[in-house]
Amino acid sequence: MTLFAAIGATALWLTFLWLGSAIAASWLSERKGYGERAGLASGLLLNVVGVVIWLAWPPRPDSRWRTRGAFGGRSRTAGEARAEADEVA
Repeated sequence: MTLFAAIGATALWLTFLWLGSAIAASWLSERKGYGERAGLASGLLLNVVGVVIWLAWPPRPDSRWRTRGAFGGRSRTAGEARAEADEVA
């Protein structure tokens, strides 16, 4: 019986990891301007790899990732972000 209990605890933690990666991928894809569904699908199907993919995926020009920064620290308008991108390019 303890073998089944150990498998159950492991399965619970793996389920938490799976759902956490789906939440993180959904949040990242929404911040990068692609909508929540794309991130949710990749997080559910690819587990932790989906989060890594969304971290590497380029954001859209007027996304929150570009206008407010990666985690929301800056507050810029879309026009300011475009002007800064034009200066860099």
